[in-house]
Amino acid sequence: MQGIIPCMHYYDVAPIKIVRAGSDYFTYCSEQVLQIGQLVTIPVGKLLLTGVVIKHTRKPAYDTRAVTSALDIPPLPNPLLKTALWMARYYAAPLATTLQTILPRGLAKKRRAAAYSRQTISRNRTHYLLNKDQQAAVDALTQRTNGTALLHGVTGSGKTAVYITYAKHIMAQQKSVIILVPEIALTSQLIAEFEQHFSDILLTHSQQTESARHQIWLNALQSTIPRIAVGPRSALFLPLTHIGAIIIDEAHEPSFKQDQSPRYSALRVAATLGAHHGAPVIQGSATPLINEYYLATHTNSSIITLPRRAQAAPPPHVDIINMTSKTNFVQHRFLSDSLLARITVSLEHKQQILLFHNRRGSASTTLCTNCGWSAICPRCFVPFTLHIDKHILQCHICGNTAPVPTSCPDCHETDIVHKGIGTKLIELEIRKLFPHATVARFDGDTAAAHTLEKRYQELYDGTIDIIIGTQVVAKGLDLPHLGTVGVIQADAGLALPDFMARERTFQLLSQVVGRVGRTNQQTNVVIQSYQPHDETIRTGAAQDYAAFYTTELARRRKSHFPPFTYLLKLTCIYKTEKAAINNAQILAKKLRTDYPNLYIFGPTPAFYERQRDTYRWQIVVKSPTRTTLLNIIAQLPPTRWQYDIDPMNLL
Repeated sequence: MQGIIPCMHYYDVAPIKIVRAGSDYFTYCSEQVLQIGQLVTIPVGKLLLTGVVIKHTRKPAYDTRAVTSALDIPPLPNPLLKTALWMARYYAAPLATTLQTILPRGLAKKRRAAAYSRQTISRNRTHYLLNKDQQAAVDALTQRTNGTALLHGVTGSGKTAVYITYAKHIMAQQKSVIILVPEIALTSQLIAEFEQHFSDILLTHSQQTESARHQIWLNALQSTIPRIAVGPRSALFLPLTHIGAIIIDEAHEPSFKQDQSPRYSALRVAATLGAHHGAPVIQGSATPLINEYYLATHTNSSIITLPRRAQAAPPPHVDIINMTSKTNFVQHRFLSDSLLARITVSLEHKQQILLFHNRRGSASTTLCTNCGWSAICPRCFVPFTLHIDKHILQCHICGNTAPVPTSCPDCHETDIVHKGIGTKLIELEIRKLFPHATVARFDGDTAAAHTLEKRYQELYDGTIDIIIGTQVVAKGLDLPHLGTVGVIQADAGLALPDFMARERTFQLLSQVVGRVGRTNQQTNVVIQSYQPHDETIRTGAAQDYAAFYTTELARRRKSHFPPFTYLLKLTCIYKTEKAAINNAQILAKKLRTDYPNLYIFGPTPAFYERQRDTYRWQIVVKSPTRTTLLNIIAQLPPTRWQYDIDPMNLL
């Protein structure tokens, strides 16, 4: 009938682009009924943006614009939308930024259906016969209906078998399971295990194309059957309708904390998403975060232990070598006689060797012995790192490069030396000492075609004799042919001015030691350290989590660090040092006036004060309540300041 105005519906819609500071959503009208979580296109000024319907609302007193169209896909699951809204509040982040985090890029684009392939790994088929500890762990997990459980299993205790058995239990209930891994490199290994028991696994990670990630996301959204999803922290946001469990493998890893806004912890977000789905969250680790272990002992969370290795095997023989004693380094300046002897024996027995060192490059310092000049990045004011394979100096902060000098630019003498140990130098020296061995290096400089993920089959099969690498080789790798592990300088991270330095050192050391001792053959670990008697080195080498936890918790309590307080790191960024100092001092003074009872430290130069032609100064605030820190964030100047609540480090 003519003259009748169609019934209008009104909705608050959040655009996935920041439109106006402090405004997360706007009211629109629609002739058709929309569902909460529906993805729509909306006019914003002269732009046409994608938005998410947040809630139904009443007709406002002002005129509203109409929703342009609804995307032809199902709405976001309500638990995922609720989690996004919680993230924006909990991490004091714009809702648009949070929605960008949970949604794939190019959401409104029409994609051509294409099969996405991935590397497959062949390994011995495993028929899991759980031991007593593993079965007890599965039984404990299956009895949980919600909340967080900490699966504390020593390295090699068979946590993956527990995950798989538990996932089968959840899938039998017609519910999906999300499994988070810290590194893309580890997805191949986990997928290989899971594919022996489940078909059609959803795999998502940042190295896939935008189109592939979008298709996988749509696959999850449109799926009507329970699915297994695997990936790094972003896999948490696959829009599966009925999630029955979220498993976080190697839950201690810092990569589960995002370092860009919203600076969220996947552990906290998983707990919230799990609560909205009524699904338990399992944190698996041999070295749980101090905070998480403390939380588990003081809440209704449970701690499930796997105290023994899954297969009876002789423990590795561990030697701690004092690097201050030259008698331990007769044959080579940084590879001890003990380590060289172990490498030789392992090669003779056709066993693999893993050499771990947490620094990339060939040398960390280039200097003139005549006048003391040092090669410094002009943008960041930190020493250049020598990369001898490319014959360049490179800044590991901004990526700036410079030619390797043949003479000093200050005094023009040719007495240029390169000091420090990096993975490339280790590789060069190992190739000289063991010319017939197959050597592979894995670090941040590894070419895309030769990453650990791409070469995992070679590692698993034992065709690579000597593996050299940074943190990526210390994490969760299952290498059945590994006979010797060498740690080039175990205490390298202890000198960092950070409350997490000891914990990270303990974790890395304990994890890398745990790569061996998984077969019936005798295995060896050689740990080189300038501080061989340090408690962190000793407990890490012994994989003694209980001893480390007790001493570190006491240290945190005494110095007022988490889990006994909440932290906020504030960083200002200016083009000049004077502006950075002045503005940091102004804010610090205001905070001390407004919050006289808080611990406020600084302002001080950030650990990397100069980055990419800017100066960074920071203030650290400790508070007994998190709400107080959120209030401080709300009062920050609108520009030039970055904030990180619950930071994983203070560097």
